[in-house]
Amino acid sequence: MNDNFKSIIKSKRTKVLLYIFGVVAIIVIALQFFYEDGIEWYTGVINEDLTYDTSVELTEGEFRNLVNDIIYNEKKDEAKRVTAGVGDELIRQERIQILLNTPSFRKETKFQHIKYFDKAGIRQYEGPSTCLTCHETMQVKVPGSPPKDVNTMDDIINSVHFRFHQKATGFTTIGFDGRQVNEKGRKIPVGKIDRACGIPGSFSWTGWAALIKTYPESANGNEVLRSEGCGQCHIGGNYHPATETMLPDAKVPESAEQGIDCLICHSQQYDFNQKFVLKDEYGMRWNQDRSLRAAITVTNPEADNCLYCHQHNMGGDAFEGNKAAKSLGHQNQRLLHEGSKRGNAFSPGNDVHSAAGMNCTDCHRPEGHKIPRGNKGTDLVANDLPGKIVSCENCHTYAPHISNSIESVMLNGHVERLACETCHIKELEHTNVVLRDWTNPHWDKEEGMYVPTDILRSGEINIGFTFYWFNGNGTFLANAIGSNPSNDTVYNPLMDRMTKLGGEKAIRSARENVLDLLKKKNIQVDDYMNAFLNTLSQLSPEQLKRREDMVREKILPAQKTGESKIYPFKLFNSRMYEDLGNEGPFGGMILPFDYQVYYETGKPLDAVKKAISHPIIKRMYELPFKEYMMDEFMKYFGAGEWKTEFPLTKDGKLKNVEARWMRQYGTLMVNHGISKAGRTCTECHSPDGIMNFEELGYTHQRAEELRKLPEMKYFKNFVTKK
Repeated sequence: MNDNFKSIIKSKRTKVLLYIFGVVAIIVIALQFFYEDGIEWYTGVINEDLTYDTSVELTEGEFRNLVNDIIYNEKKDEAKRVTAGVGDELIRQERIQILLNTPSFRKETKFQHIKYFDKAGIRQYEGPSTCLTCHETMQVKVPGSPPKDVNTMDDIINSVHFRFHQKATGFTTIGFDGRQVNEKGRKIPVGKIDRACGIPGSFSWTGWAALIKTYPESANGNEVLRSEGCGQCHIGGNYHPATETMLPDAKVPESAEQGIDCLICHSQQYDFNQKFVLKDEYGMRWNQDRSLRAAITVTNPEADNCLYCHQHNMGGDAFEGNKAAKSLGHQNQRLLHEGSKRGNAFSPGNDVHSAAGMNCTDCHRPEGHKIPRGNKGTDLVANDLPGKIVSCENCHTYAPHISNSIESVMLNGHVERLACETCHIKELEHTNVVLRDWTNPHWDKEEGMYVPTDILRSGEINIGFTFYWFNGNGTFLANAIGSNPSNDTVYNPLMDRMTKLGGEKAIRSARENVLDLLKKKNIQVDDYMNAFLNTLSQLSPEQLKRREDMVREKILPAQKTGESKIYPFKLFNSRMYEDLGNEGPFGGMILPFDYQVYYETGKPLDAVKKAISHPIIKRMYELPFKEYMMDEFMKYFGAGEWKTEFPLTKDGKLKNVEARWMRQYGTLMVNHGISKAGRTCTECHSPDGIMNFEELGYTHQRAEELRKLPEMKYFKNFVTKK
């Protein structure tokens, strides 16, 4: 070692630098070993290795019997389809048996993994580790680009179906501050703000998996445990949602990766009765079907795979075609909910595309495990492939009507101003929820628990859903953004139409339900109803003025961008408890309920107290979360900066927490439940038509012209044709 190097080592400045470097190195090394534990301590979540009783190793004989049973039943169903046209049932059964005894007929099976498992000697399915034996990487095909190899697990955990939020760009959401979410400024993790469930998306930790004590009439007053929570559909199988993906630079632990439920999306013989909440020494989580039967019957996802979860959101739990609702669990059966979120079922009897045998992925064409939801949307939902278009025109073109030359010209002329769904969605399910009050639960004798009160359900036009101009974007609270191309100066729905419950029939129906709800409560009916009949009545004069200014300066310019068409939208409003310390002119921070307390006691305020006592909710009210995401969140929310005063005092009292209806009705896109026959001309173009042209921004003179079009006489036969 020469003298110059020795002098450098001995210098004070070098010693300080070496000391700092050593400290940093120790911190980095410590983070590698203790970061996961630190995340668990900070957020209050638990990660542990998961086991499932459904994962059972089969003997060679059991495996052969299983394979024979699967193929026999598959081919029997196929034989039934082949012989469907045989009129004589006795002859049909004979032909079915002949086919089943024909070696060439039974030779091929669509379940190709049978031979893969057989050849590899796999006799037990142990979750993702089994899948990754062959599928460690996968090839993803992107239109217009050569195929690329990706790490399969990375592809899954970075998909919306696992994490249900994202920090990336591509949201079709305009904040009330006028910015498109995550396009400029700090990118924050955002996803669904779900007011129908009582657990807004950001708070899903408080409702991931719960066991509810119920006392249904059918059990004669005996206790029955039921399963509830967001985790029954989201593919993570841990004790909590994808917490790590929400935090900066946090890695999903291997135990969480191995908890992913691959088979719920891929297996054609998944036993949904295995979906129930189980409780072990670490907490509560959702069980899975990890049987070998489910594992060797995997294919690309088919419609039923998607609908096991998405029919809950579309047709609803009470919808007759909801297959998951017919398999509630071998134990701790899942709860059912009467009202539906969107009310537009996808089934052969309700949708022409389902009747044609189409799969969901025919329109929502995936790239690996990333599935597009389209480049239009009002609600703040993460999107794996935001640039990928999912639209009717992908198949039907911009001139879809071809049956009659004269009628086709007339109908295709509407495409410039009307979305296909405007004519081809005629109604929603009658269970479609329009008004839901979470703050006044009632006892449900059939279920044997307290449930939120639906003030109004309807699938009728202009009650359950209505029409708005839409350019593909929505506000931070799911309000359609768009403008009338011919007269957009008077179209301002956020200050008018989206703040009112319209129509005498809707008001009359709501009043009847309110009277029934409040007859035992010390609440004035008119005051209660006024809040949802005119949502702006809940604002102070200062808040109302600020709202007017923000809409004029930030939202109206966004309405005038792009190309607007008239679309149908499902209407929704809910009454929940809000943190009014974080309130703006468009609403306050919605607080979650603890499902167990809510359903068992019917005391919503106690349920709020329990839910916000979760460690991660407390962290949201601390400085790191404020700086990391909450300030930015509240700017989009239109409420300025995030106030960190926790709404629960040390002595257990709620502070600045009150019940409120949303300050505007949510307008949720409906794109399913498509009827082959569209609306007739007179349904819109008549004095008593379903479209209120004035509310759509037309002058009264132009609205009258649209109701009495002289062209109508040329289409007299088509005017009333069904």
